Amino acid sequence: MSIPIHTYDVVIVGAGLAGSTAARELEKEGKNVAVITKLHPLRSHSGAAQGGINAALSNEDSVELHEFDTIKGSDYLADQDVVELMCKEAPETIRWAERMGAAFSRNKNGTIAQRPFGGQSSPRACYAKDRTGLTLLQTVYEQALRSGVKFWDEWYAADIIYKDGKVSGVVAFNIRNMEKAIFNAKAVMFATGGYARSFKINSNAHANTGDGLSIVARHGLPLEDMEFVQFHPSGLSGNGVLISEAARGEGGRLFNSLGERFMEKYAPNKLELASRDVVSRAIINEIREGRGVGPRKDAVYIDLVHLGKELIMERLPELRDLAICFLGLDMIKEPILISATAHYSMGGIPVDMDGHVRQNNTDFVDGFYAAGETACSSVHGANRLGANSVLEALFFGRHVAQTILKDLETLTLRKASEEDADTMINEVEAILTQNGTDTVPGLRDELQQSMTDNAGVFRVEESLAKQVKIIKKLRKRFQENCRIDDKSKIFNTDLQEAIELGHMLDYSLFIAQSALARKESRGAHFREDFNTRDDKNFLKHTMAYMDENGDLRLDYMDVTLGKHELRERTY
Repeated sequence: MSIPIHTYDVVIVGAGLAGSTAARELEKEGKNVAVITKLHPLRSHSGAAQGGINAALSNEDSVELHEFDTIKGSDYLADQDVVELMCKEAPETIRWAERMGAAFSRNKNGTIAQRPFGGQSSPRACYAKDRTGLTLLQTVYEQALRSGVKFWDEWYAADIIYKDGKVSGVVAFNIRNMEKAIFNAKAVMFATGGYARSFKINSNAHANTGDGLSIVARHGLPLEDMEFVQFHPSGLSGNGVLISEAARGEGGRLFNSLGERFMEKYAPNKLELASRDVVSRAIINEIREGRGVGPRKDAVYIDLVHLGKELIMERLPELRDLAICFLGLDMIKEPILISATAHYSMGGIPVDMDGHVRQNNTDFVDGFYAAGETACSSVHGANRLGANSVLEALFFGRHVAQTILKDLETLTLRKASEEDADTMINEVEAILTQNGTDTVPGLRDELQQSMTDNAGVFRVEESLAKQVKIIKKLRKRFQENCRIDDKSKIFNTDLQEAIELGHMLDYSLFIAQSALARKESRGAHFREDFNTRDDKNFLKHTMAYMDENGDLRLDYMDVTLGKHELRERTY
Protein backbone atom coordinates (compact mmCIF):
# COMPACT_ATOMS: atom_id res chain seq x y z
CA MET A 1 0.00 0.00 0.00
CA SER A 2 1.50 3.31 -1.06
CA ILE A 3 1.88 6.20 1.38
CA PRO A 4 0.37 9.50 0.21
CA ILE A 5 2.67 12.52 0.05
CA HIS A 6 1.03 15.90 0.73
CA THR A 7 2.97 18.98 -0.34
CA TYR A 8 2.83 22.34 1.44
CA ASP A 9 4.94 25.47 1.71
CA VAL A 10 5.08 25.10 5.50
CA VAL A 11 4.16 22.27 7.89
CA ILE A 12 3.68 23.18 11.56
CA VAL A 13 3.53 20.50 14.28
CA GLY A 14 1.44 21.64 17.25
CA ALA A 15 -1.72 23.77 17.31
CA GLY A 16 -1.31 25.72 20.53
CA LEU A 17 -0.73 29.46 20.66
CA ALA A 18 2.68 29.39 18.94
CA GLY A 19 1.67 26.95 16.19
CA SER A 20 -1.75 28.43 15.39
CA THR A 21 -0.39 32.00 15.47
CA ALA A 22 2.42 31.14 13.05
CA ALA A 23 0.00 29.29 10.76
CA ARG A 24 -2.41 32.24 10.67
CA GLU A 25 0.36 34.72 9.86
CA LEU A 26 1.78 32.56 7.06
CA GLU A 27 -1.57 31.67 5.50
CA LYS A 28 -2.75 35.27 5.33
CA GLU A 29 0.40 36.03 3.32
CA GLY A 30 -0.67 33.49 0.72
CA LYS A 31 1.40 30.50 1.85
CA ASN A 32 -0.03 26.99 1.86
CA VAL A 33 0.14 25.81 5.49
CA ALA A 34 -0.71 22.53 7.24
CA VAL A 35 -0.89 22.17 11.02
CA ILE A 36 -0.49 18.63 12.36
CA THR A 37 -1.85 18.12 15.85
CA LYS A 38 -2.58 15.00 17.86
CA LEU A 39 -5.70 16.52 19.41
CA HIS A 40 -8.20 19.24 18.52
CA PRO A 41 -6.47 22.66 18.51
CA LEU A 42 -8.71 24.03 21.26
CA ARG A 43 -7.54 21.16 23.50
CA SER A 44 -3.94 22.37 23.20
CA HIS A 45 -2.24 23.03 26.53
CA SER A 46 -2.02 26.78 25.82
CA GLY A 47 -5.68 26.88 26.78
CA ALA A 48 -4.77 25.91 30.36
CA ALA A 49 -2.84 29.16 30.95
CA GLN A 50 -4.90 31.01 33.52
CA GLY A 51 -3.30 34.08 35.01
CA GLY A 52 -2.12 36.47 32.32
CA ILE A 53 0.26 37.68 29.62
CA ASN A 54 2.96 40.25 30.34
CA ALA A 55 3.39 43.63 28.68
CA ALA A 56 4.61 46.96 30.01
CA LEU A 57 1.50 49.07 29.33
CA SER A 58 1.10 51.33 32.36
CA ASN A 59 2.80 54.63 33.13
CA GLU A 60 4.35 53.07 36.24
CA ASP A 61 6.00 50.32 34.16
CA SER A 62 8.56 50.24 31.35
CA VAL A 63 10.07 47.86 28.81
CA GLU A 64 13.39 48.16 30.65
CA LEU A 65 11.79 47.03 33.92
CA HIS A 66 10.17 44.08 32.13
CA GLU A 67 13.58 43.16 30.71
CA PHE A 68 15.26 43.45 34.12
CA ASP A 69 12.62 41.35 35.88
CA THR A 70 12.86 38.67 33.18
CA ILE A 71 16.66 38.52 33.34
CA LYS A 72 16.74 38.57 37.15
CA GLY A 73 14.04 35.89 37.19
CA SER A 74 16.18 33.80 34.82
CA ASP A 75 19.04 33.95 37.35
CA TYR A 76 21.02 35.68 34.60
CA LEU A 77 21.07 32.70 32.25
CA ALA A 78 18.64 34.28 29.76
CA ASP A 79 20.13 35.62 26.52
CA GLN A 80 19.65 39.34 26.91
CA ASP A 81 19.24 40.17 23.22
CA VAL A 82 16.26 37.78 22.98
CA VAL A 83 14.74 39.16 26.21
CA GLU A 84 15.06 42.70 24.88
CA LEU A 85 13.31 41.75 21.63
CA MET A 86 10.38 40.03 23.36
CA CYS A 87 9.82 42.71 26.02
CA LYS A 88 10.06 45.53 23.49
CA GLU A 89 7.41 43.92 21.27
CA ALA A 90 5.12 42.83 24.12
CA PRO A 91 2.79 45.89 24.05
CA GLU A 92 2.27 45.53 20.28
CA THR A 93 1.61 41.80 20.76
CA ILE A 94 -1.22 42.63 23.18
CA ARG A 95 -2.67 45.19 20.79
CA TRP A 96 -2.46 42.68 17.92
CA ALA A 97 -4.38 40.07 19.94
CA GLU A 98 -6.92 42.68 20.99
CA ARG A 99 -7.51 43.75 17.38
CA MET A 100 -8.18 40.12 16.48
CA GLY A 101 -10.92 39.98 19.09
CA ALA A 102 -9.31 38.80 22.35
CA ALA A 103 -11.58 39.93 25.21
CA PHE A 104 -9.30 41.11 28.03
CA SER A 105 -10.63 42.10 31.44
CA ARG A 106 -10.91 45.89 31.78
CA ASN A 107 -10.46 48.62 34.34
CA LYS A 108 -13.35 51.02 34.99
CA ASN A 109 -11.75 53.55 32.61
CA GLY A 110 -11.74 50.98 29.78
CA THR A 111 -8.02 50.19 29.77
CA ILE A 112 -6.79 46.58 29.86
CA ALA A 113 -6.61 45.36 33.47
CA GLN A 114 -3.24 44.15 34.77
CA ARG A 115 -2.46 42.18 37.93
CA PRO A 116 0.76 41.63 39.92
CA PHE A 117 2.74 38.44 39.35
CA GLY A 118 5.76 36.95 41.11
CA GLY A 119 9.13 38.60 40.62
CA GLN A 120 7.68 41.65 38.85
CA SER A 121 8.35 45.32 39.60
CA SER A 122 4.87 46.43 38.58
CA PRO A 123 1.43 44.92 37.85
CA ARG A 124 2.08 43.73 34.29
CA ALA A 125 -0.02 40.62 33.59
CA CYS A 126 -2.91 41.45 31.24
CA TYR A 127 -5.68 38.92 31.85
CA ALA A 128 -9.09 37.62 30.88
CA LYS A 129 -10.45 36.67 34.32
CA ASP A 130 -8.50 33.45 35.00
CA ARG A 131 -8.98 32.03 31.50
CA THR A 132 -6.37 34.05 29.63
CA GLY A 133 -4.83 31.21 27.63
CA LEU A 134 -8.18 29.85 26.49
CA THR A 135 -9.37 33.32 25.45
CA LEU A 136 -6.26 33.87 23.32
CA LEU A 137 -6.22 30.33 21.89
CA GLN A 138 -9.85 30.57 20.76
CA THR A 139 -9.16 33.96 19.18
CA VAL A 140 -6.07 32.82 17.28
CA TYR A 141 -7.60 29.49 16.20
CA GLU A 142 -10.71 31.19 14.83
CA GLN A 143 -8.59 33.64 12.85
CA ALA A 144 -6.36 30.83 11.54
CA LEU A 145 -9.45 28.99 10.29
CA ARG A 146 -10.76 32.19 8.77
CA SER A 147 -7.46 32.59 6.89
CA GLY A 148 -7.77 29.08 5.43
CA VAL A 149 -5.22 27.11 7.47
CA LYS A 150 -5.61 23.34 7.08
CA PHE A 151 -5.63 21.63 10.50
CA TRP A 152 -4.87 17.90 10.42
CA ASP A 153 -6.16 17.17 13.92
CA GLU A 154 -5.86 13.73 15.52
CA TRP A 155 -2.76 13.07 13.45
CA TYR A 156 0.43 12.03 15.24
CA ALA A 157 3.69 13.48 13.93
CA ALA A 158 6.18 10.65 14.47
CA ASP A 159 9.33 11.86 12.69
CA ILE A 160 10.95 14.59 10.65
CA ILE A 161 12.54 14.08 7.25
CA TYR A 162 16.11 15.18 7.96
CA LYS A 163 19.01 14.70 5.59
CA ASP A 164 22.29 16.54 4.94
CA GLY A 165 21.49 19.39 7.34
CA LYS A 166 18.03 20.05 5.88
CA VAL A 167 14.49 19.26 7.08
CA SER A 168 12.00 18.73 4.26
CA GLY A 169 8.88 17.45 5.94
CA VAL A 170 7.13 15.39 8.59
CA VAL A 171 6.00 11.77 8.73
CA ALA A 172 2.70 11.15 10.56
CA PHE A 173 -0.17 8.73 11.08
CA ASN A 174 -3.89 9.22 11.59
CA ILE A 175 -4.78 8.27 15.17
CA ARG A 176 -8.30 7.29 14.07
CA ASN A 177 -7.28 4.49 11.70
CA MET A 178 -3.45 4.28 11.46
CA GLU A 179 -3.43 5.74 7.95
CA LYS A 180 0.12 6.92 7.25
CA ALA A 181 1.14 10.04 5.35
CA ILE A 182 4.15 12.15 4.46
CA PHE A 183 3.90 15.93 4.63
CA ASN A 184 6.53 17.37 2.28
CA ALA A 185 7.40 21.06 2.74
CA LYS A 186 10.01 23.73 2.17
CA ALA A 187 9.86 24.63 5.88
CA VAL A 188 8.87 22.79 9.07
CA MET A 189 8.14 24.43 12.41
CA PHE A 190 7.82 22.57 15.72
CA ALA A 191 5.51 24.01 18.39
CA THR A 192 4.98 20.81 20.37
CA GLY A 193 4.95 22.11 23.96
CA GLY A 194 6.79 21.17 27.12
CA TYR A 195 7.95 18.14 29.06
CA ALA A 196 6.83 18.38 32.70
CA ARG A 197 4.88 15.11 32.39
CA SER A 198 8.09 13.26 33.14
CA PHE A 199 7.31 14.06 36.82
CA LYS A 200 4.63 12.35 38.92
CA ILE A 201 2.86 15.50 40.15
CA ASN A 202 2.57 17.95 37.27
CA SER A 203 0.23 20.57 35.87
CA ASN A 204 0.54 19.48 32.25
CA ALA A 205 -2.18 18.13 29.97
CA HIS A 206 -2.16 14.40 29.21
CA ALA A 207 -0.95 15.18 25.68
CA ASN A 208 2.14 17.09 26.87
CA THR A 209 4.63 14.28 26.38
CA GLY A 210 7.43 16.34 24.83
CA ASP A 211 7.49 14.31 21.61
CA GLY A 212 9.09 17.05 19.53
CA LEU A 213 12.20 17.12 21.72
CA SER A 214 13.19 13.50 21.34
CA ILE A 215 12.19 13.38 17.67
CA VAL A 216 14.85 16.06 17.16
CA ALA A 217 17.38 14.47 19.51
CA ARG A 218 17.14 11.07 17.78
CA HIS A 219 18.58 12.70 14.64
CA GLY A 220 21.70 13.75 16.55
CA LEU A 221 20.56 17.35 16.96
CA PRO A 222 21.08 19.05 20.34
CA LEU A 223 18.71 19.90 23.16
CA GLU A 224 19.51 22.95 25.29
CA ASP A 225 19.29 23.57 29.06
CA MET A 226 17.09 20.55 29.71
CA GLU A 227 17.98 20.51 33.42
CA PHE A 228 15.86 23.60 34.04
CA VAL A 229 12.31 22.44 34.87
CA GLN A 230 10.08 24.93 36.64
CA PHE A 231 7.95 23.76 39.55
CA HIS A 232 4.92 25.99 40.01
CA PRO A 233 4.24 26.81 43.69
CA SER A 234 0.50 26.24 43.57
CA GLY A 235 -0.71 22.90 42.28
CA LEU A 236 -3.71 21.38 44.03
CA SER A 237 -2.56 18.90 46.65
CA GLY A 238 -2.24 15.34 45.42
CA ASN A 239 -2.80 15.89 41.70
CA GLY A 240 -0.91 19.03 40.65
CA VAL A 241 -3.86 20.67 38.85
CA LEU A 242 -2.80 24.29 38.52
CA ILE A 243 -4.00 27.10 40.74
CA SER A 244 -2.72 30.12 38.82
CA GLU A 245 -0.21 32.61 40.14
CA ALA A 246 -3.16 34.98 39.80
CA ALA A 247 -4.30 33.63 43.19
CA ARG A 248 -1.16 35.04 44.80
CA GLY A 249 -1.19 38.08 42.53
CA GLU A 250 -4.63 39.02 43.82
CA GLY A 251 -3.44 38.71 47.42
CA GLY A 252 -3.39 35.00 48.38
CA ARG A 253 -1.28 34.22 51.46
CA LEU A 254 0.62 31.02 52.26
CA PHE A 255 0.50 29.40 55.72
CA ASN A 256 2.02 26.28 57.26
CA SER A 257 0.61 23.97 59.97
CA LEU A 258 1.74 26.38 62.70
CA GLY A 259 -0.26 29.20 61.16
CA GLU A 260 2.94 30.99 60.10
CA ARG A 261 3.01 33.09 56.95
CA PHE A 262 6.26 31.36 56.14
CA MET A 263 7.32 33.37 53.06
CA GLU A 264 8.46 36.06 55.52
CA LYS A 265 11.48 33.78 56.16
CA TYR A 266 12.35 33.07 52.53
CA ALA A 267 11.52 36.30 50.67
CA PRO A 268 10.91 39.10 53.20
CA ASN A 269 10.41 41.77 50.54
CA LYS A 270 8.29 40.01 47.92
CA LEU A 271 6.69 37.35 50.18
CA GLU A 272 4.28 35.22 48.08
CA LEU A 273 5.24 37.22 44.98
CA ALA A 274 8.85 36.10 44.88
CA SER A 275 9.90 34.17 41.77
CA ARG A 276 8.37 30.75 41.27
CA ASP A 277 11.48 28.73 42.04
CA VAL A 278 11.94 30.53 45.37
CA VAL A 279 8.32 30.00 46.46
CA SER A 280 8.30 26.36 45.34
CA ARG A 281 11.44 25.55 47.32
CA ALA A 282 9.99 27.33 50.36
CA ILE A 283 6.80 25.23 50.18
CA ILE A 284 8.67 21.92 49.78
CA ASN A 285 11.06 22.87 52.58
CA GLU A 286 8.17 23.58 54.97
CA ILE A 287 6.73 20.15 54.13
CA ARG A 288 10.11 18.41 54.49
CA GLU A 289 10.62 19.97 57.93
CA GLY A 290 7.27 18.68 59.20
CA ARG A 291 5.10 21.78 58.88
CA GLY A 292 2.89 20.47 56.06
CA VAL A 293 -0.90 20.41 56.24
CA GLY A 294 -3.70 18.19 54.91
CA PRO A 295 -4.41 14.50 55.46
CA ARG A 296 -0.97 13.47 54.11
CA LYS A 297 0.88 16.53 55.51
CA ASP A 298 2.19 17.12 51.96
CA ALA A 299 0.72 20.59 51.31
CA VAL A 300 0.47 24.14 52.63
CA TYR A 301 -2.52 26.46 52.82
CA ILE A 302 -3.23 29.28 50.42
CA ASP A 303 -5.77 31.59 52.02
CA LEU A 304 -7.93 33.78 49.77
CA VAL A 305 -10.94 34.16 52.09
CA HIS A 306 -10.04 37.77 52.92
CA LEU A 307 -10.41 38.75 49.23
CA GLY A 308 -14.18 38.29 49.50
CA LYS A 309 -16.72 36.53 47.33
CA GLU A 310 -17.18 39.39 44.85
CA LEU A 311 -13.50 39.65 43.85
CA ILE A 312 -13.03 35.87 43.69
CA MET A 313 -16.09 35.44 41.46
CA GLU A 314 -15.02 38.35 39.24
CA ARG A 315 -11.34 37.44 38.79
CA LEU A 316 -10.77 33.83 39.91
CA PRO A 317 -13.96 31.87 39.13
CA GLU A 318 -12.23 28.96 37.39
CA LEU A 319 -9.72 28.53 40.22
CA ARG A 320 -12.59 28.31 42.71
CA ASP A 321 -14.32 25.68 40.56
CA LEU A 322 -11.12 23.62 40.30
CA ALA A 323 -10.59 23.58 44.08
CA ILE A 324 -14.21 22.59 44.70
CA CYS A 325 -14.06 19.87 42.01
CA PHE A 326 -10.74 18.28 42.98
CA LEU A 327 -10.48 19.00 46.73
CA GLY A 328 -14.02 19.75 47.86
CA LEU A 329 -12.80 23.07 49.27
CA ASP A 330 -14.36 26.47 48.55
CA MET A 331 -11.78 29.28 48.58
CA ILE A 332 -14.52 31.79 49.38
CA LYS A 333 -15.07 30.07 52.73
CA GLU A 334 -11.78 28.33 53.63
CA PRO A 335 -8.10 28.01 52.72
CA ILE A 336 -7.24 25.40 50.08
CA LEU A 337 -4.37 22.89 49.94
CA ILE A 338 -1.51 23.39 47.48
CA SER A 339 2.01 22.18 46.83
CA ALA A 340 4.66 22.55 44.14
CA THR A 341 3.85 20.91 40.80
CA ALA A 342 6.12 20.33 37.78
CA HIS A 343 4.93 22.96 35.37
CA TYR A 344 7.14 24.46 32.69
CA SER A 345 10.18 23.64 30.58
CA MET A 346 12.83 26.34 30.22
CA GLY A 347 14.97 24.06 28.06
CA GLY A 348 14.16 22.60 24.67
CA ILE A 349 15.09 22.66 20.99
CA PRO A 350 17.84 25.29 20.65
CA VAL A 351 16.97 28.19 18.34
CA ASP A 352 18.28 31.67 17.64
CA MET A 353 16.08 34.69 18.28
CA ASP A 354 14.43 34.25 14.86
CA GLY A 355 13.49 30.61 15.44
CA HIS A 356 16.14 28.82 13.34
CA VAL A 357 16.94 25.42 14.87
CA ARG A 358 20.61 24.85 15.72
CA GLN A 359 22.72 21.97 14.47
CA ASN A 360 25.37 22.93 17.02
CA ASN A 361 26.73 26.12 18.61
CA THR A 362 27.40 27.82 15.27
CA ASP A 363 25.40 26.11 12.49
CA PHE A 364 21.68 25.85 11.77
CA VAL A 365 19.37 23.29 10.16
CA ASP A 366 18.07 24.42 6.78
CA GLY A 367 14.28 24.81 6.70
CA PHE A 368 13.66 23.91 10.36
CA TYR A 369 12.15 26.21 13.02
CA ALA A 370 10.70 26.01 16.53
CA ALA A 371 8.67 28.32 18.77
CA GLY A 372 6.81 28.26 22.08
CA GLU A 373 7.63 26.04 25.04
CA THR A 374 9.33 23.36 22.94
CA ALA A 375 11.90 25.90 21.73
CA CYS A 376 14.82 27.25 23.75
CA SER A 377 15.83 30.71 22.59
CA SER A 378 16.78 31.09 26.26
CA VAL A 379 14.37 33.93 26.82
CA HIS A 380 13.67 32.34 30.25
CA GLY A 381 17.16 31.17 31.22
CA ALA A 382 17.11 29.12 34.42
CA ASN A 383 13.63 30.21 35.59
CA ARG A 384 10.64 31.69 33.77
CA LEU A 385 8.90 34.80 35.01
CA GLY A 386 5.17 34.24 35.53
CA ALA A 387 2.99 35.37 32.55
CA ASN A 388 5.96 35.37 30.16
CA SER A 389 5.03 31.97 28.68
CA VAL A 390 1.84 33.14 26.96
CA LEU A 391 3.75 36.17 25.71
CA GLU A 392 6.55 33.94 24.40
CA ALA A 393 4.13 31.68 22.52
CA LEU A 394 2.14 34.53 20.98
CA PHE A 395 5.08 36.78 20.15
CA PHE A 396 7.45 34.11 18.82
CA GLY A 397 4.63 32.42 16.91
CA ARG A 398 4.26 35.69 14.96
CA HIS A 399 7.95 36.49 14.83
CA VAL A 400 9.11 33.08 13.60
CA ALA A 401 6.37 33.17 10.95
CA GLN A 402 7.96 36.37 9.63
CA THR A 403 11.35 34.61 9.57
CA ILE A 404 9.88 31.71 7.58
CA LEU A 405 8.24 34.13 5.12
CA LYS A 406 11.62 35.71 4.35
CA ASP A 407 13.41 32.36 4.15
CA LEU A 408 10.83 30.86 1.78
CA GLU A 409 12.18 33.17 -0.92
CA THR A 410 15.34 31.05 -1.04
CA LEU A 411 14.27 27.66 0.40
CA THR A 412 13.72 24.90 -2.17
CA LEU A 413 11.52 21.83 -1.90
CA ARG A 414 13.42 18.60 -1.61
CA LYS A 415 10.96 15.94 -2.77
CA ALA A 416 10.10 13.26 -0.24
CA SER A 417 9.79 9.55 -0.97
CA GLU A 418 7.96 6.68 0.69
CA GLU A 419 11.22 5.45 2.22
CA ASP A 420 11.17 8.54 4.46
CA ALA A 421 8.42 6.81 6.49
CA ASP A 422 10.52 3.72 7.25
CA THR A 423 11.59 4.80 10.76
CA MET A 424 7.97 5.47 11.78
CA ILE A 425 6.75 2.19 10.28
CA ASN A 426 9.49 0.21 12.04
CA GLU A 427 8.78 1.90 15.39
CA VAL A 428 5.05 1.15 15.17
CA GLU A 429 5.67 -2.44 14.09
CA ALA A 430 8.14 -3.07 16.93
CA ILE A 431 5.64 -1.87 19.54
CA LEU A 432 2.73 -3.84 18.06
CA THR A 433 4.63 -7.14 17.82
CA GLN A 434 6.53 -7.09 21.11
CA ASN A 435 5.00 -9.26 23.85
CA GLY A 436 6.96 -8.81 27.07
CA THR A 437 5.89 -8.54 30.70
CA ASP A 438 6.28 -4.77 31.23
CA THR A 439 3.39 -2.40 30.52
CA VAL A 440 3.36 1.23 29.43
CA PRO A 441 1.50 2.50 32.54
CA GLY A 442 3.85 0.55 34.81
CA LEU A 443 7.03 1.87 33.19
CA ARG A 444 5.63 5.40 33.02
CA ASP A 445 4.78 5.37 36.74
CA GLU A 446 8.31 4.21 37.57
CA LEU A 447 9.77 6.99 35.42
CA GLN A 448 7.57 9.74 36.88
CA GLN A 449 8.00 8.68 40.50
CA SER A 450 11.77 8.31 40.21
CA MET A 451 12.11 11.67 38.43
CA THR A 452 10.14 13.30 41.26
CA ASP A 453 12.24 11.56 43.91
CA ASN A 454 15.68 12.05 42.35
CA ALA A 455 15.53 15.05 39.99
CA GLY A 456 12.78 17.23 41.45
CA VAL A 457 12.80 20.53 43.33
CA PHE A 458 15.89 19.56 45.37
CA ARG A 459 18.77 17.63 43.78
CA VAL A 460 22.11 16.12 44.82
CA GLU A 461 24.81 14.25 42.93
CA GLU A 462 23.89 10.86 44.39
CA SER A 463 20.19 11.14 43.46
CA LEU A 464 20.90 12.42 39.94
CA ALA A 465 23.49 9.71 39.22
CA LYS A 466 20.96 7.15 40.48
CA GLN A 467 18.31 8.61 38.19
CA VAL A 468 20.53 8.38 35.11
CA LYS A 469 20.95 4.65 35.79
CA ILE A 470 17.22 4.18 36.41
CA ILE A 471 16.29 5.84 33.11
CA LYS A 472 18.75 3.71 31.15
CA LYS A 473 17.30 0.54 32.71
CA LEU A 474 13.73 1.69 32.01
CA ARG A 475 14.64 2.42 28.38
CA LYS A 476 16.09 -1.08 28.00
CA ARG A 477 12.96 -2.64 29.49
CA PHE A 478 10.76 -0.53 27.23
CA GLN A 479 12.70 -1.50 24.10
CA GLU A 480 13.01 -5.22 24.92
CA ASN A 481 10.18 -6.25 27.23
CA CYS A 482 7.16 -3.94 26.90
CA ARG A 483 3.81 -4.98 25.50
CA ILE A 484 0.53 -3.32 24.61
CA ASP A 485 -2.77 -5.19 24.65
CA ASP A 486 -4.53 -3.35 21.83
CA LYS A 487 -3.22 -4.50 18.43
CA SER A 488 -6.00 -2.85 16.40
CA LYS A 489 -5.85 0.08 13.99
CA ILE A 490 -8.84 2.06 15.28
CA PHE A 491 -8.05 4.76 17.88
CA ASN A 492 -5.22 2.69 19.29
CA THR A 493 -4.36 4.88 22.28
CA ASP A 494 -2.25 2.04 23.73
CA LEU A 495 0.07 2.39 20.75
CA GLN A 496 0.13 6.17 20.97
CA GLU A 497 0.97 6.12 24.67
CA ALA A 498 3.76 3.61 24.06
CA ILE A 499 5.34 5.88 21.44
CA GLU A 500 4.96 8.83 23.83
CA LEU A 501 6.61 6.88 26.66
CA GLY A 502 9.60 6.23 24.40
CA HIS A 503 9.95 9.98 23.94
CA MET A 504 9.55 10.65 27.67
CA LEU A 505 12.30 8.17 28.51
CA ASP A 506 14.67 9.76 26.00
CA TYR A 507 14.30 13.37 27.05
CA SER A 508 14.22 12.49 30.77
CA LEU A 509 17.80 11.29 30.36
CA PHE A 510 18.68 14.75 29.05
CA ILE A 511 17.14 16.32 32.18
CA ALA A 512 18.93 14.07 34.65
CA GLN A 513 22.34 13.95 32.97
CA SER A 514 22.44 17.69 32.30
CA ALA A 515 21.45 18.35 35.93
CA LEU A 516 24.16 15.97 37.17
CA ALA A 517 26.82 17.87 35.22
CA ARG A 518 25.70 21.35 36.39
CA LYS A 519 27.42 21.60 39.77
CA GLU A 520 25.74 24.79 40.96
CA SER A 521 22.31 26.11 41.93
CA ARG A 522 20.70 28.49 39.46
CA GLY A 523 17.00 29.29 39.12
CA ALA A 524 14.86 26.16 39.05
CA HIS A 525 17.93 23.88 39.23
CA PHE A 526 18.78 23.61 42.93
CA ARG A 527 21.67 21.39 44.04
CA GLU A 528 21.82 20.96 47.81
CA ASP A 529 25.44 19.85 47.44
CA PHE A 530 26.31 22.97 45.37
CA ASN A 531 23.80 25.47 46.77
CA THR A 532 25.20 28.71 45.30
CA ARG A 533 25.35 30.10 41.78
CA ASP A 534 28.72 29.62 40.07
CA ASP A 535 29.10 32.22 37.32
CA LYS A 536 32.76 31.39 36.80
CA ASN A 537 32.11 27.80 35.71
CA PHE A 538 28.44 27.61 34.78
CA LEU A 539 27.31 30.90 33.25
CA LYS A 540 26.69 28.90 30.07
CA HIS A 541 24.00 26.92 28.28
CA THR A 542 24.06 23.13 28.29
CA MET A 543 24.00 21.60 24.79
CA ALA A 544 23.35 17.85 24.92
CA TYR A 545 23.58 15.40 22.00
CA MET A 546 22.35 11.79 21.80
CA ASP A 547 24.30 9.25 19.76
CA GLU A 548 22.99 6.19 17.89
CA ASN A 549 23.28 4.06 21.05
CA GLY A 550 21.16 6.49 23.08
CA ASP A 551 24.10 7.82 25.11
CA LEU A 552 24.56 11.56 25.70
CA ARG A 553 27.44 13.92 25.09
CA LEU A 554 27.38 17.33 26.79
CA ASP A 555 28.79 20.53 25.37
CA TYR A 556 28.24 24.15 26.39
CA MET A 557 27.43 27.47 24.71
CA ASP A 558 28.01 31.04 25.84
CA VAL A 559 25.23 33.13 27.36
CA THR A 560 24.55 36.42 25.54
CA LEU A 561 25.02 39.16 28.13
CA GLY A 562 24.04 42.81 27.83
CA LYS A 563 23.27 45.96 29.78
CA HIS A 564 21.85 44.16 32.83
CA GLU A 565 24.87 43.24 34.93
CA LEU A 566 25.15 40.09 37.02
CA ARG A 567 23.88 40.56 40.56
CA GLU A 568 22.96 38.45 43.55
CA ARG A 569 19.35 37.41 43.13
CA THR A 570 17.19 38.16 46.17
CA TYR A 571 13.50 38.82 46.75
